[in-house]
Amino acid sequence: MQQYHDLLQHILDHGTNKGDRTGVGTRSVFGYQMRFPLSDGFPLVTTKKVHMKSVIHELLWFVQGDTNLRYLVQNGVNIWNDWPYQNWLNQTGQAERYPKYSPEWKEHMKEFVEKVKADEAFAQEWGELGPVYGKQWRDFNGFDQLSWVISEIERNPNSRRLIVSAWNASEIEEMAKAGLPPCHTMYQFYVLDGKLSCQLYQRSADVFLGVPFNIASYALLTMMVAQVCGLELGDFVHTFGDAHLYTNHFEQTREQLSREPRALPTLEINPDIKNILDFRFEDFELKNYDPHPHIKAAVAV
Repeated sequence: MQQYHDLLQHILDHGTNKGDRTGVGTRSVFGYQMRFPLSDGFPLVTTKKVHMKSVIHELLWFVQGDTNLRYLVQNGVNIWNDWPYQNWLNQTGQAERYPKYSPEWKEHMKEFVEKVKADEAFAQEWGELGPVYGKQWRDFNGFDQLSWVISEIERNPNSRRLIVSAWNASEIEEMAKAGLPPCHTMYQFYVLDGKLSCQLYQRSADVFLGVPFNIASYALLTMMVAQVCGLELGDFVHTFGDAHLYTNHFEQTREQLSREPRALPTLEINPDIKNILDFRFEDFELKNYDPHPHIKAAVAV
């Protein structure tokens, strides 16, 4: 995962300090690309522990077309909690009582999450993130992009149109109400010599917190699609627009850069699964993952 370390160092050395929507502030570069040959091992960052359970459940959530927080929190995945929680506070007049990022804010979030888990009606009202990734992948203005692209890979593997887009301009404002407009906006598959590659374009990238998840998620998606299409593995290519480090992540970034990358793990997939919609969490097994300890950092909401 030296590619990822090189990106961290590049932003520290060559990035420009820039304001942002969250008010936290960033150091940012525009335009960068990484390439991961998937035959080298599963590209999961080793210089800090990445919660692979969250990566898998989130990807399955996307693939199923789900957009409600409930499935994630019921499976111990908390990476999407901050946005609907803050929306709930704003809409119910609690925002002043629980200032963002304060200890009280963090403690009260536990109550919100438990309500989403236990109360289906509450989850339907306040756990809905709007027409985000899963909606766009499976229902882009009525069109199932994911099913179509898999069928098209099988019918016409030389196509240059093997694209899925999450950026539906007509629904961006709706996405922003309780979640975020898509950061990883579109991906394209490419078939050569019986091998499947995937390139992701990410318009906005929280490089310290988010990008390790994004690398793992799209590498895994490529593996899943390759399996159901009967193809071998090629490369995962990660292309960025605004790639940034938040100013409150600089210390953690330098700590991570001081660590030596370790050997990549492998990820095994149940070979019996032949339909993208049939994958379940139990169909994946991560092996030989030996990361350095987790490094904690705050999400900018």
